[in-house]
Amino acid sequence: MNRSHEVKYTQLFINNEFVNSLSGKTYEIKNPANNETIARIHEADKADVDRAVNACKQALKRHSQWRTIDASERGRTLHRLAYMLEKDMDYITSLETLASGKPLKETRKEVQWACDLLHYYAGYADKIHGNTIPADGKVVAITRHEPIGICGLLLPWNLPFYNLCLKLAPALATGNTVIVKPAEQTPLTALYLAKLVKEAGFPPVVVNVLPGQGHVTGAALAEHMDVDMISFTGSTKVAKLVQMMAGKSNMKRVTLETVSKSPFVIFDDADIDWSAMTSHLSVFMSAGTACCTSTKIYVHEAIYDKFVHKCADLCKNRVLGDPFDNRTEQGPQIDEHQFNEVIQYIELGRKEGAKVLTGGKRWGNKGWYIEPTVMCDVTDNMQIAKEELTGPVMTIMKFRTIDEVIDRINDSYYGLDAGVFTRDTDKAMYFAQAVRTGNVWINHHISITPQIPFGGYKQSGVGREAGKDGLYEFTEVKSIVLKVDQKLS
Repeated sequence: MNRSHEVKYTQLFINNEFVNSLSGKTYEIKNPANNETIARIHEADKADVDRAVNACKQALKRHSQWRTIDASERGRTLHRLAYMLEKDMDYITSLETLASGKPLKETRKEVQWACDLLHYYAGYADKIHGNTIPADGKVVAITRHEPIGICGLLLPWNLPFYNLCLKLAPALATGNTVIVKPAEQTPLTALYLAKLVKEAGFPPVVVNVLPGQGHVTGAALAEHMDVDMISFTGSTKVAKLVQMMAGKSNMKRVTLETVSKSPFVIFDDADIDWSAMTSHLSVFMSAGTACCTSTKIYVHEAIYDKFVHKCADLCKNRVLGDPFDNRTEQGPQIDEHQFNEVIQYIELGRKEGAKVLTGGKRWGNKGWYIEPTVMCDVTDNMQIAKEELTGPVMTIMKFRTIDEVIDRINDSYYGLDAGVFTRDTDKAMYFAQAVRTGNVWINHHISITPQIPFGGYKQSGVGREAGKDGLYEFTEVKSIVLKVDQKLS
């Protein structure tokens, strides 16, 4: 293995120490680009979850140093962690590429986004204000934002390090302790961050990392009576299970960010070259696995044929290959299961009457690569248009009027984001206010900055991440009311 991405940490991280799983059980993680074994990782089970939770509980009983430390010191510690991550960016990027199969140019960008999040929330640590309320009666009323307690962070495999910091940064800025459950396929960067957490000066127990299987480790966290919150990113199917498990245990706080059938709408007055390129980059980023990829493209009938052929031409020139080659634009799917699921959806689309204009097959003879695929003549009733399809597949449909396409978009279980391309500002704002999605992009796609809240309507999620809204998901609001004695002179 290349020493630039040598795997250094394979154990659980509990109470500021790397430790073996209690069972001694390990599991194998593989490089999706060639299916070769990367490392064996210690696998947490329910007993390990109990061990981490109990450590967190003891710290809380002692009036946790992290919870009661000066808020400005929490911010400085988060800044230190961010600077350490930036110093080791090349190594972290290589680890992420190794386990996820994503090209270096993508993982480097995502690691930088993660560092930006840590700096952003570090600045917020001593600015989490309550209110003074002019309440009725002879009282003085104030509110405080207090940490929830023990937070379980359940991560996906598609943007693992970014999603780790998206949850970790606000949770720590507000004074919580966290137990991180990385996706079983991509635990390496979370474990390396754990090492830096200790070096940055975080007190013991504040950050714990438990690699393991979702149905074991993740379920144990979701069901645990002493875990106060779960923040989950992943599929809608698993999100519903997490929500049910959390409700059956202690009604813990739950935030969910799930995948979506995100639509783009291309009007006939749009810049066709720009909208086609933006659609292409959106659909095929992260090999089509990002939660907000624009998997459904609605194109006005007047420009439909021209747009479709531009998208097909872009796919033909897309570079697949070794994720460590800087020329590579698209890597493999994460594993065989994901690969097979995408191929099955492509075949299902053919049977339903969609036309595969380009791609649609395996690429190469090693790893889990799928050719970038454009499918046209898609209709709303096809399963490829209705169900979660997490892969490099663009589906293109016609529309005629703005109200028609808005109704078609809103007739969906999902509502994470939508994009609109038009030179008419009034049309764009009409669309933005009418669609039932948590995010709307106008003439571009995916403005990922720490300041902008992100989340979905309907079955695309509960709660918001990033921005000020994401910060307060990790706090409880306490009202304190003091009766004023009017008899004192």
